[in-house]
Amino acid sequence: MTVFYLPRALDAQSGKAAGQGLRVGFTVGRALGGAVERNRIKRRLREAVRLSLPVNVVAADVVINPKKSLLKIEFAEVLAEIRRAFGVVEKKLSASSPGVAEAKGNAGRKEREADR
Repeated sequence: MTVFYLPRALDAQSGKAAGQGLRVGFTVGRALGGAVERNRIKRRLREAVRLSLPVNVVAADVVINPKKSLLKIEFAEVLAEIRRAFGVVEKKLSASSPGVAEAKGNAGRKEREADR
């Protein structure tokens, strides 16, 4: 599967992200099979997301684009892949949050000024 993510934009009035936590969507096109197969893929993905949704996450939108092989693999593997994807998303977005980058920038500037 392929996982796309995007941090949610900040609300102009409150300065916080619009909504909390992850919003998850799926793209299951006709190329993946008939309606029965596509619905089975979506049910498996929904259950895997429900079981592995992290508690402390940044506000972001996630889109999961599955492959047809999702129907043939064990559910434990699907669950592991979803957990790993959420871990990567959480790690990437928490590392690139503005507060963290700003804190690093200020610390570096203070160290340079102290060296002078």
